[in-house]
Amino acid sequence: MNARESITVDVVAVEQLTPLIKRFTLALPDGAPLPPFSGGAHVLVSMQDGGQWHHNAYSLLSSPRETRQYQIAVRREEASRGGSAFMHDKVAAGTQLAIGSPANLFELARNARRHVFIAGGIGITPFLAQLAEHRPDADADADAGAALELELHYAYRSPEHGAFVEELKSGPHAANVHCYVDSEGQRLDLLKLFKSLPADAHVYVCGPAGLNDAVHANAALLGWPKSQLHAEQFAATETGGKAFTVVLAKSGLELEVAEDETILKAIERAGVTVESLCREGVCGTCEVPILEGEADHRDQYLDDEEKAAQKTILLCVSRSRTPRLVIDL
Repeated sequence: MNARESITVDVVAVEQLTPLIKRFTLALPDGAPLPPFSGGAHVLVSMQDGGQWHHNAYSLLSSPRETRQYQIAVRREEASRGGSAFMHDKVAAGTQLAIGSPANLFELARNARRHVFIAGGIGITPFLAQLAEHRPDADADADAGAALELELHYAYRSPEHGAFVEELKSGPHAANVHCYVDSEGQRLDLLKLFKSLPADAHVYVCGPAGLNDAVHANAALLGWPKSQLHAEQFAATETGGKAFTVVLAKSGLELEVAEDETILKAIERAGVTVESLCREGVCGTCEVPILEGEADHRDQYLDDEEKAAQKTILLCVSRSRTPRLVIDL
């Protein structure tokens, strides 16, 4: 389990939004307010499936202005390692789940006024909370003249797979919501989009790796400042590979990491607690020193120089290039 505070919540509603996406509404058993959060935040959901635990991070999509309930959306993944399948098949109204306190790795840039969101598929979820938090009427009421300029570009496979489209088109930001349906031949021209933006705009992308890569490539082509580009990936990083042995140096514990599991899951399976947060190789919380062996880095946190140095590894996504990996844990 994660070392962060655990909160027991009731699942009070489950909705099938698309063939692959369900929305879950969570609340405290006594109906009291849940911890506050800001748009872009996520919670770590812990699920006990028999003798096995699954820990998945999901963005909060409900309004930060109302915290008596949280809402998350879960897409059933074809290659699910357990979490999304469990949520879809075994969680219903009345189920209790354990969640961590909200954490935000995808906040809006402070002191910026123009924010452009690019979402692909289930990557729409963090932007829903950001849009709800910064309603034009609410911002104007708070400080006339300080309202943020928000613009959303949302790409999805086909009409039946476009979750939340009707809510977006009827919401307060509807005039600045642009949808692109792949099955109808609609394409988001990223280069054209970047060229149309003012120099001080901040761009946020959340979706599958291909979309994230394309956004970064087009930004680089135009020399877009890296400080004005923010990304969150909503597709599991490939974590499979050959099995290997990881050794926890402080205890001497040796564990077999299976072909289809992460180092973090293997350690948790052995009953050892490791501090973690995003579990997608983004935040760096589970970074530990390497004492022996060579890492197969698959994270988005370390830069190329740090990866080449082979000094540390992120346990949630990276693997070992050597049959044996000794870490300082």
